[in-house]
Amino acid sequence: MLGCTGQSSTSGNGGGTNGGAPSIATQPTNQTVTAGQTATFRVTATGTAPLSYQWQKNGADITGATSASYTTPVTTLADSGEQFRATVSNVVGSAASSIATLTVNSGSSTSAINVITYHYDNGRTGQNLNETILTPANVNSTRFGKLGAFAVDGKVDAQPLYLSGVSISGQSRNVLYAVTEHGSVYAFDADSVSGNTGTFLWKKSTLLAGETTSDDRGCGQVSPEIGITATPVIDRTRGTNGAIYVVAMSKDGSGNYFQRLHALDLTTGAELFGGPVTIQAAYPGTGANSSGGNVIFDAKQYKERPGLLQIGGTIYTTWSSHCDIRPYTSWVMAYDATTLAQSSVLNLVPNGSDGGIWMSGTAPAADSSGNIFFIIGNGDFGTTLDAGGFPANGNCGNCFVKLSTSGSLKLADYFTPHDTVAASNADEDFGSGGGILLLDVTDVGGTTRHLSVGAGKDALMYVVDRDNMGKFNPTTDQIYQEISGQLGGGVFAMPAYFNGTVYYGAVGDALKAFKVVNAKLSGVPSSQSTQHFAFPGTTPSVSANGTTNGIVWAVENGTTGVLHAYDASNLTSELYNSNQAANSRDQFSDNKFITPMVANGKVYVGTPNSVVVFGLLP
Repeated sequence: MLGCTGQSSTSGNGGGTNGGAPSIATQPTNQTVTAGQTATFRVTATGTAPLSYQWQKNGADITGATSASYTTPVTTLADSGEQFRATVSNVVGSAASSIATLTVNSGSSTSAINVITYHYDNGRTGQNLNETILTPANVNSTRFGKLGAFAVDGKVDAQPLYLSGVSISGQSRNVLYAVTEHGSVYAFDADSVSGNTGTFLWKKSTLLAGETTSDDRGCGQVSPEIGITATPVIDRTRGTNGAIYVVAMSKDGSGNYFQRLHALDLTTGAELFGGPVTIQAAYPGTGANSSGGNVIFDAKQYKERPGLLQIGGTIYTTWSSHCDIRPYTSWVMAYDATTLAQSSVLNLVPNGSDGGIWMSGTAPAADSSGNIFFIIGNGDFGTTLDAGGFPANGNCGNCFVKLSTSGSLKLADYFTPHDTVAASNADEDFGSGGGILLLDVTDVGGTTRHLSVGAGKDALMYVVDRDNMGKFNPTTDQIYQEISGQLGGGVFAMPAYFNGTVYYGAVGDALKAFKVVNAKLSGVPSSQSTQHFAFPGTTPSVSANGTTNGIVWAVENGTTGVLHAYDASNLTSELYNSNQAANSRDQFSDNKFITPMVANGKVYVGTPNSVVVFGLLP
């Protein structure tokens, strides 16, 4: 099909074996499709050859639709009721077909994709393997581009989420969920974008009476206001209609700051389970902001920067500071998804300072056993180890950690570089980038390895064995694999994984592909983009139909953002970028840490005041 160009999907004369003026032998028939699909109309005719064809929509000629069949672009609900017919001509005369009507039903489109968490899954692989519409053949500036934008009331720093087939007001819809730094949660009809629109299915403010969003706390990282920064998580099984979980920051008229966990109904935005709940915590320790033998969580000193994580019936939150403004430490908190009750608290720098968890706004990962993995920022690390190899004072700043969630939260394993103390003192933290869980891979001896890869400001790629991460050695890095000299700058991003390949976008560097062979990451990239990405580099996403039609998507930061699309098998092949079309057709304003999200033929990118939408052009 060549549907997005409006041209026929077949060629030839569609008849013409009999002499004389054209006569319609087979009329086009009415077509019924689901929003997100294409529709094809066909006609056959007889008459003196050659026969020529011209399709019309609602009485107007369709440019380029000059074959015996016509395939529409990807449909939306707004296309329902459109009428199509063909006129067949030759040197003798012409004949018009009967009219065929297009009906577009709402409901789940062909791939029925649900994007319920950051980077598609708890492994944070960044791959959507259910994309049936976008392919390397149709993602180009002629057939693909900016369709419009959903306008919102603040910065969109979190990755948008997406659900297929949500019943709202008696209709089944594909829904895009977006959150803003103005403290708002939006639900949009994902199939309704056409130009810029502020129309939404519902909108919910997380601010309580008399409150505003937080100021930027003297830190320009999230500015001018702090509301909802982290990517939410969705659970379609909770409550009557499912829930979206959101952490929001606010401030009251007396200058008090609050962090709250909200659970909102997916169909109405109503608060669920007696929420919201105010986030408070204490943990045994004598570190920064301690009192009476406990470190105390002070809401004004933190923001929920990494995305939320759900494992089973528990929601996990991880906390970063505002810049490096002290006092702060390293908090992880767990909440019951049904009651919103706090179920566990862990502090990973309880007897020291710093150790914020931010990972450039990516998210902690989890394996199938319920273990949590993430990388902590610069902070105190206890170089005196206990018999198990853990810091005796409990401080694990600048660590790549594995947490057990069986019972209460517990540090189960970790890795930190041999020069971790010097790195933290120089603000060269490990935790500027996020870690990704690879699929389980088999080494040359046939042993299955459970690996994770991460990188930070030192531009080294660290591959850890999740079953034996390596802990700390003051003279050497006890690690499964370490690769130097291949990233051109520090990492403020998360990689993506697809078809045995890891994709990395470091600061000032090309987007690079590293093959996984015999359970080892290749020491040199197999391909790389010609484009280099300024700070903060780029966090790529991948769309594919199973193992085919792989496309790597990456946003380039700048005053004007640029969306790039690359052939996943060869990054030197750029399929599209949003600067290619004439007259600034596809340009948009950028947010520095945004991650593109692909679902059902569309690419969604957060901006300072909207979610911009790309897809196949009508």
